[in-house]
Amino acid sequence: MIKSITLLLISNLFMTFAWYRHLKNLNTRPLWAVVFISWGIAFFEYCFQVPANRIGFQYLTLPQLKLIQECITLLVFVAFSIFYMNVKFNLNHLWAAACLLGAVYFVFK
Repeated sequence: MIKSITLLLISNLFMTFAWYRHLKNLNTRPLWAVVFISWGIAFFEYCFQVPANRIGFQYLTLPQLKLIQECITLLVFVAFSIFYMNVKFNLNHLWAAACLLGAVYFVFK
């Protein structure tokens, strides 16, 4: 299961950069160029995400696997927002994370 989580973490790093990096660095490029650049980055996301799900599905139910992926996405996105995009972290972000932890509890219960 650790292997699956590690692959999902790497996958989400690529996904987050594919989806949001252009907002900071490529905002002067034409939209069609940004789409192709993002697709190129997203290719690597799938190279990690597909094996992560195959491995994880051997040990987890589909809802458990999806919720783990969503929690990893949130963690990666928060780090990306704060450290790369310079978004200020606030208390509402913490409450949202607590709600997700509650969801993790119930899906694994």
